[in-house]
Amino acid sequence: MAADEAVYRVSFINQDKVVEVFVKHVYQSDIWGFIQLEGFIFGQRSELLVDPGEEKVKQLFNEVKSSLIPTQAILRIDEVERSGVAKLTEVKGSVAQFPINVPPRKP
Repeated sequence: MAADEAVYRVSFINQDKVVEVFVKHVYQSDIWGFIQLEGFIFGQRSELLVDPGEEKVKQLFNEVKSSLIPTQAILRIDEVERSGVAKLTEVKGSVAQFPINVPPRKP
């Protein structure tokens, strides 16, 4: 797989939902504490079956060229062979985000 053909599956938390998207580019943003996602990949519109979960994600990222996701919201980033179905899943139970900038305790 060439570097320009890489596809990434990114899972992150957004408003008590886990969002899973497929993108062509993932990198550290110039804005500290954010990961930048570009080149969103969704299923072809010519498919007969429509996945309602993927349609919600398409609406969420409709006409988005680039998205900045807070680093602490990222759950996982995987390089995959090919794109799949984007998902929007309700969080059941508790999902704790990794704390950032925790002040040190005073002795």
